[in-house]
Amino acid sequence: MTRFITFCLLLLSGLASAQRYQFTHDDTLRGSITPERSWWDLTFYHLKVRVQPTDSTLSGSTEIRYRVLKSSQVMQVDLQRPLRVERVEQDGKSLAFRRDGNAFFVTLAKVQQPGKNESVTVYYAGKPKVAKRPPWDGGMVWSHDKEGNWFIATACQGLGASVWWPCKDHMYDEPDSMAISVTVPEDLMDVSNGRLIKTTTNPDHTRTFDWYVKNPINNYGVNLNVAHYVHWDETYAGEKGALSLNYYALPEHQDSARTQFKQVPKMLKAFEYWFGPYPFYEDGYKLVETPYLGMEHQSSVTYGNRFRNGYLGRDLSRTGWGLLWDFIIVHESGHEWFANNITYKDVADMWIHESFTNYSECLFTEYYYGKEAGATYVIGCRANIRNDKPIIGTYNVNHEGSSDMYYKGGNMLHTIRQIVGNDAKWHQLLRDMNKIFYHQTVTSAQIEQFMSQQTGINLKPVFDQYLRDTRIPVLEYRLVANGIQYRWANVVAGFTMPIRICFGESGPYKKIQPTAEWKTIPSNGITTIMTDVNYYVLCKRVSE
Repeated sequence: MTRFITFCLLLLSGLASAQRYQFTHDDTLRGSITPERSWWDLTFYHLKVRVQPTDSTLSGSTEIRYRVLKSSQVMQVDLQRPLRVERVEQDGKSLAFRRDGNAFFVTLAKVQQPGKNESVTVYYAGKPKVAKRPPWDGGMVWSHDKEGNWFIATACQGLGASVWWPCKDHMYDEPDSMAISVTVPEDLMDVSNGRLIKTTTNPDHTRTFDWYVKNPINNYGVNLNVAHYVHWDETYAGEKGALSLNYYALPEHQDSARTQFKQVPKMLKAFEYWFGPYPFYEDGYKLVETPYLGMEHQSSVTYGNRFRNGYLGRDLSRTGWGLLWDFIIVHESGHEWFANNITYKDVADMWIHESFTNYSECLFTEYYYGKEAGATYVIGCRANIRNDKPIIGTYNVNHEGSSDMYYKGGNMLHTIRQIVGNDAKWHQLLRDMNKIFYHQTVTSAQIEQFMSQQTGINLKPVFDQYLRDTRIPVLEYRLVANGIQYRWANVVAGFTMPIRICFGESGPYKKIQPTAEWKTIPSNGITTIMTDVNYYVLCKRVSE
């Protein structure tokens, strides 16, 4: 009867979870590689946008260059309500288009021949969505500094870049390079991705800032930051040579920023050690103050952590180690390797960004304060794990999984490091990952397979347990006449994972290989087993 009740509860829980998300037609258009997307390969964007703060509007165009992969005459371009497409042109001729929610389907008059390089230009205007709680509920941020000057920014991860400019808004396809031209009132400055090519003063009391991104870039990594900025720079001697570092802050915060931003070279030193060279030397590195907490915009990392160590002055690990460095500088910059260099194809695999970047906080701590400090930090973050739903979301509908992709994902990686049991191999795995998947979009399956191959260990049961299930593995043990029996419980079918244990309250660790079946080891009079705290598991004695 108990088993039947448990089964019913699990069934009802599963049905409730399934009913929680009512995916829409818009979700499918946004989250899937539709036929109107798949036939063309994006090669280049030139985004031109005029920011008009007085009425909170944007207007401009996106030139989209592409290579024809197979014959088709209809192209999907994305732009979210309430923005509108005003016209679309190819070779100077206007094209017909229709709107379907947040997608526009453009009918191309010119025959699209496979192998040819073509371009279309999409003109747009309107009032973009205002961010309610950036960066989590994103859009445009219209704010002011202490002197009343405009302080404007974009933040659109998850929501999508099409909330403020027309693009191919799916992560699987990135342009090889990009130009960004932003026109703002003449007393303001725009800071966007890549390198500043030129600044033009216009007759209508505006200025245009032209930026060029030499590397591939994901859509949500594109940003604009508009303010009355103070700027300074320095050069970092990195693994690939001289790396330009540029900093932008409000005048009222200049002194605090100059002090706090000194952590950037320290961050680069640690992360180049762990992950390999900074992935965007050609575009440089920027840290830009914004009116929200911050985000990982490629080569234009945004910052709003109030110039305090920790996360707004708090230690997310509750161990003290997180107060020795600025969370936003470390975490958002860690995304340059995991999000901007290695990018998920589908947001359902967002753990690739967030789990590795969460673990980068541990590695930063370890680099400067020792291995035990780093481990203490990541273990302390377990208090933030919810185990509410799987970390991997639903594919093809723009649906990310649980926020556990941060703290649980980081602890999963820390657990895998223990399984590998070789720090030199683990270190090399992280560097090789950034080298092999350099500037690529990937799937969870690719990363999982790579890690299994690189370590020589079948990690599939571990990934299935931590990414696709909500339960924490429990090492159960019981006393029997001839020793102690142990097994894994609360696990997915076929789960197996080695773990270090000690007998009693202390003593040398011994590695065992539990499965879901009972195994026996001599007890030598010991009645207690303890697991190594570096593994994210539970340990429980059960009745004999």
